[in-house]
Order: sequence, then C-alpha cells, then structure tokens
Amino acid sequence: MNRTSFENWPCSIARSMDLLGDCWTPLVLREAFYGVSRFDDFRQGLGIARNTLTDRLRRLVDEGVLDRRLYQGEPRRYDYVLTEKGRELFAVLAAMSRWGDRWLAGEEGVPVVFHHDTCGHDTAAEVVCAVCRRPLEAQDTSMRMGPGYPERLMRRPDVRRRFGAA
Repeated sequence: MNRTSFENWPCSIARSMDLLGDCWTPLVLREAFYGVSRFDDFRQGLGIARNTLTDRLRRLVDEGVLDRRLYQGEPRRYDYVLTEKGRELFAVLAAMSRWGDRWLAGEEGVPVVFHHDTCGHDTAAEVVCAVCRRPLEAQDTSMRMGPGYPERLMRRPDVRRRFGAA
C-alpha cells in the first residue's frame, strides 16, 4: 500500500508528520536521545525488524536528522548521531511525553521522568510564546498564512475562511 506524502503540503505539521508520522521513527529518535548510536543497539532496545530499522535510519540520514559516521572498516559499521536538526526534535518528543504522561500514564505514575541537569530539578516540557514567554494555548492563538503559503491556495474561499481572511 502506498502512503500519502505530505512533504509538499503548505503546512509544517503535515511536512513534519511526513517524516515522523510512523510509529517507529519517534522511537528511533528517542533511543538516539538516550545515547544509542549503533544499529544493533537500536534493534535490541526497540525489538524492531532489521528492514524496518534500516528504512527508518536511512530516511533520517537522508533528511539530515542523523549523521552516519563510520566507526569500523571491516566489516563497515556506522554510528548514527543526531545532527543539529535532529537535536531540535527533542522539544517535540518532550511535548509528546508530557501529553502522554497526563493522558495515558497508569495509576503507577509516569514511566520516564525528565531531569533538567542544569537546575537539578525534575521537569516536563512546556510550550511557551517565543516573545512573551507565556504558555502557548489553542484558545489564545490563531493561525495566519505565512510568507511560504502558496499564492494559488490563498484565493480559495475555504482557505480564506480557515485563516479568517474574509
């Protein structure tokens, strides 16, 4: 079955989901943030099939989220290391974890605690406005067409309604 590609949609959420939207990719990234960098360690930690892991690692390397670095010549073996682009996904995974902790954790409590080594406290992700630093919440936020929104779509009545542009 062919999957629908969202890579050209005029929406950063859709484009992000095109890369991250299967169930294995965020878990591969989680392992990378845990310090895992070798194929066999990813496989063991996740219980993932070789072909599936190969596909996910290849895509993350192709997209510049991971770098592949040779650590052994014969046979050729590689470490998979987060790039700057990959490291910036930490906030996404932390926000997903916070939501899961609130809505999906059992009575026994959250399964993983984020500890902020800089201040020494256990913490959780919080999405805040980059300007005023207040919590960024749906009821206080509206979406507008940005400079990259396709001109041909801006004229459509349904799109104009979506963005409140009468």
